[in-house]
Amino acid sequence: MARMFRVLGFWTLAIGLMALAGGMQEMALLFFFQTAAFVILGYMNLSERAYILIFWGYLILSFTGFTYWSFFQMSV
Repeated sequence: MARMFRVLGFWTLAIGLMALAGGMQEMALLFFFQTAAFVILGYMNLSERAYILIFWGYLILSFTGFTYWSFFQMSV
């Protein structure tokens, strides 16, 4: 599971670099922060249960934030 967090770090880095190339600095910074968090967590060698709980917390937080942003902050 630790290896999967490093894989997530790789993909968030790729997305962050594409966002930076596209001129979306805020999105790029958000994904660079996620990259750092995933890579650090990937090298912590936690238990399998801890990794799953951290990932579920990440999913709940990100989907809640995305839903809030898309419903209440985006203009039509």
